[in-house]
Amino acid sequence: MARVEVIMPQMGESIAEGTITKWHKKVGDLVKRDETLLEISTDKVDSEIPSPAAGTLAEIVVEEQKTVPVRTVIAYLETGTASTEKPAPLIAPPAPITSEPKRPAVPVQQPPKGLVPASSRFFSPLVLSIARTESIPIGELDQIPGSGEGGRVTKKDILGYVEGRKKGTSIPKEATSVPGPHIPPPAQPIVTTGIAAKPADVPELRLKYPAPQHEILQMSNVLQKMADHMVRSVHTSPHVAAIHEVDMTRVVQQRNLNVAEFERKEGFKLTFTPYIVEAVMKAIKKYPLVNSSVEGDKIIRKNFINLGIAVATENGLIVPVIKHAEEKNFLGLARAVSDLAARTRAKRLTPDDIQGGTFTISNFGVFGTMIGTPIINQPQVAILGTGAIKKRVAVIDEAIAIRSMAYFTLSFDHRIVDGALGGMFLEEIVKHLESVEGSIQY
Repeated sequence: MARVEVIMPQMGESIAEGTITKWHKKVGDLVKRDETLLEISTDKVDSEIPSPAAGTLAEIVVEEQKTVPVRTVIAYLETGTASTEKPAPLIAPPAPITSEPKRPAVPVQQPPKGLVPASSRFFSPLVLSIARTESIPIGELDQIPGSGEGGRVTKKDILGYVEGRKKGTSIPKEATSVPGPHIPPPAQPIVTTGIAAKPADVPELRLKYPAPQHEILQMSNVLQKMADHMVRSVHTSPHVAAIHEVDMTRVVQQRNLNVAEFERKEGFKLTFTPYIVEAVMKAIKKYPLVNSSVEGDKIIRKNFINLGIAVATENGLIVPVIKHAEEKNFLGLARAVSDLAARTRAKRLTPDDIQGGTFTISNFGVFGTMIGTPIINQPQVAILGTGAIKKRVAVIDEAIAIRSMAYFTLSFDHRIVDGALGGMFLEEIVKHLESVEGSIQY
């Protein structure tokens, strides 16, 4: 039998180490090639790592919650033959970025023939294989309650469902969605605290904060890095915030007019996010200094627009980036937003997906928040926070009207963006959103 090394992959040139957050297999378990073997966390992204070969998990060298340098051997597989076939790389290189994809990219996971994913929910190859054997369509599979991490459907879940299906007692729960004004919600409720699932065992803290009056929880690797990043940002940039009111009525009307046809043609729901992304992109073209960074006493103005879109996940906020947004039309931006949101929640982002942002949009309105002051995502100099869209009474041409209104906040680095520039930039976004009309051009 051949022995295959499983190594800690390098998730990008700047990544030097990784933390094993979860082993999906235990010693002695059979594993298929490309089946999810473990999950890792770096200071950039969380990822599910596929098995480089088929065989048996013979040894786990590095346990969960341990951090090791990249290319460290973390486990050994034993294959069925003494074949010298070279194992597949753990992580495929990111696909080249095109300026205008024809359809939204799909997660790396490929379902069996006859099953086409209809949502961003992740299903393991084993679950998909069982679904195919039992003739369970993907829409029905998507409604099976999952007992795995983050609501994931496990082998036990689907086999139990199949058994109940045969007895006529298994009825899938109705798929539910949480209405939100921007990025679509995930299939399961999300927890944005980023804490670990199990309590932290720290004896000195146990003495200071005894149970059951206190509970000590371990911050995840991603949350620790994010916290450091936020503290550094506040110490680096003198933050100033400007807030403008936006009449989103025209956007709401156009979305309602196009939502059914859009989903039929594109295969995903039309949200408000592409409208906001397009407005920001056009405002940056008019006021490019907002799309800059600071190096000492030098201003680095970017002649391209890489828009970061904050997405809430079970481990905290991740900010994937739409590269070269200035090269995309409305449909291209909508496809990019949908693709990034789906791959973020399915843990299918590559390091390149979250690097190189020049401006960030944070949508706290999806949680019902009306006004917030986001922290700048360094080394950028500004970030836009979008509040919830609410119907309110407004005065339009000396008359009282019911309008769909929202508050947008621009937090900016006062070293190079002053109140005048910040105000004009925000007003340009408002002007674009309040003039939207007509149908989407395909």
